[in-house]
Amino acid sequence: MSIIAFVGLGIMGRSMARNLMRAGHALFLHTRTRARAEDLLGEGAEWRDSPAAAVAGAGIAITMVGLPAEVEEVYYGPSGLLDAAAPGTFLIDMSTSPPDLAERIHRDAAGRGLRALDAPVSGGDVGARDATLAVMVGGERADFEAMEPVLAGVGRTIVHVGPAGSGQHCKMVNQIVIGGTMLGVAEALTYGRRAGLDAATVLRVIGGGAAGSFALNHLGPRMAAGDFAPGFMVEHFVKDMTIAAEESRRFALDLPGLALAHAQYRRLLELGNGRDGTQALFRLYNP
Repeated sequence: MSIIAFVGLGIMGRSMARNLMRAGHALFLHTRTRARAEDLLGEGAEWRDSPAAAVAGAGIAITMVGLPAEVEEVYYGPSGLLDAAAPGTFLIDMSTSPPDLAERIHRDAAGRGLRALDAPVSGGDVGARDATLAVMVGGERADFEAMEPVLAGVGRTIVHVGPAGSGQHCKMVNQIVIGGTMLGVAEALTYGRRAGLDAATVLRVIGGGAAGSFALNHLGPRMAAGDFAPGFMVEHFVKDMTIAAEESRRFALDLPGLALAHAQYRRLLELGNGRDGTQALFRLYNP
C-alpha cells in the first residue's frame, strides 16, 4: 500500500481516485471545490487544504487537473508540489498539457531530488470508472517501472513511450485520431438519420465491422439519444487540440483533418456547449 496525494477530482479524477483506494492505497485529497471530495472522504480518504499539504507524508503525488495553467499552479504555485515534496517523492501528472511543460516539471523535479512522470490518459468517464484507461507515460524508465503497479489501479494499458514529454506527445497523437473519428461518427449518424435508418440498428451492425471504435460504440449511442452529458468536456478537448495544433506547427506539419476537427469543436465552444461531452459535436449537424 502507498500513501498518495491526489489532486483534482473532475469527471475522470474522482473515479481514478476511488479506484486507487479500492486497490488498497491511502489517499490525501485536494481539489478546488471540497464538495467534490465528500463522497471519497466518506469512503476513507483524507482531506488536505492544498497540494503542498496533500503531499506531506505521501510518497506519491498524482495530479489530474483540466488546464495547463492549473498544472502550473499545482506544481509551481505558492502551495505547489515541487517545493513541498520530500526528496524521492514520485510526481505523476495525468493531466493533458503541453509537452514542454512536462519536460520543465521533470527537469525542475530532478533538481530537487524528485521523480516526475507525465502520464496522460485516454478512455473518458467509462475508462476512468472501470479502471481500463490507456496510460501513456513519459519519463525515466526506472521511475515508470516503479510506478507501473500503482498506475495499474487506474488503467489496463500502461506503456512507457519515451523520455519526459513523450507521454504528452502520445496523448496528442491520441487526440488527433479522436478528433477525426468524432467528425466521422457525427456525420455518418446524421446521414443515417436523414436516410430514415434506425440509429440503434445502424450502430449495432457497423459497430461490429471495420467502422467499430470507442467513439462509435460508446459515444454514437449517446449522440443518437441526444445525451450530451460529459464524459470528456468539449472545452477540454478544444484545449487538447489547440496543443496538438501548436505542436504540429512547431514540427512544420500540415494536418488538415486536425484543423477541421479543431475548427468544428471551436464552433461548438462558441455556441455555448463547452461543458457538454465531446459527442455534442452532433449538435452542429442536427441543430
